[in-house]
Amino acid sequence: MSKSFEFPNVGTCSVQTEVELNPDHTIKSVKVLGGCDGNLKGIASLLPGMKAEDAITRMEGIRCGRKATSCPDQIAKNLKKALAEL
Repeated sequence: MSKSFEFPNVGTCSVQTEVELNPDHTIKSVKVLGGCDGNLKGIASLLPGMKAEDAITRMEGIRCGRKATSCPDQIAKNLKKALAEL
């Protein structure tokens, strides 16, 4: 049975990440509120079925311009939080 999580985003235009993870750590769904709508819908459509650990490796540390973080980085950070609670 999958489990849903909601986490606030920090330092980005997007305000929240909603993640649903399966017990085997595969991503069932991701939704990001706010931010660049088309880009985030694209990222969210690529993540289902991927292991959360793989998504974290691919997105962690990505920056948006001069910001210290980005929406993909926030997704990665929030996936880590979800895994810790799973």
